[in-house]
Amino acid sequence: MTAAQADLKIDRPSVADGASLWRIARDSKVLDLNSSYSYLLWCRDFAASSAVARAESGEAVGFVTGYVRPDRPGTLLVWQVAVDEAYRGRGLAAALLDGLATRTVAELAVTTLETTIAPDNTASQRLFTSFAERRGAQVEREVLFDTDLFPDGPHEPEVLYRIGPLSDLR
Repeated sequence: MTAAQADLKIDRPSVADGASLWRIARDSKVLDLNSSYSYLLWCRDFAASSAVARAESGEAVGFVTGYVRPDRPGTLLVWQVAVDEAYRGRGLAAALLDGLATRTVAELAVTTLETTIAPDNTASQRLFTSFAERRGAQVEREVLFDTDLFPDGPHEPEVLYRIGPLSDLR
C-alpha cells in the first residue's frame, strides 16, 4: 500500500456498504448501474469474493465486486471496479484488485481471474493488464458477448480477459 493509500483499509463489504457501492457506481458515469437492491444482495451474498476500500470514517470509497464461477470454482469473475472521485489517482483500484486476488487465492483456491472489458475502456484494460504483469500471469482475450446479444440498444462487445495462473503472494 502506498503512502497515498495509508489512510484507507481494504476489507470485505457488508450489507451496510450497499448504498455506498451503488452511489459510487452511479457517480462513476461509466459503469452499468445495477439496482440499489442488487448492491445490497451483492454485499450480503458475495462478500467473500468482493472488496471495499474504507476511509478512516469507515465509509466505503471504492469497491471490487466479484464472484466465484459455479462451473469453474477456481475462477473469480470480477464484475465491477469503481473508486469514489475524491479518492481517484491514488492507485486504489489496483490495491483493491491485488487485495481481493490475494485473499481469494488463499481462502477460495482461486487460480484464474476473469473480467470483461469494452474495447474503448482503456483505463480498465490498463488496470487488468498491469495486474497480470504484477502477478506474473498470462492474459488471454476473446469476445465473450458480441454487440448483437445486447437487447437494450447499441452496446460495445464485451471482451473476456482471462488472467492466470494466480498464486498466493502473501
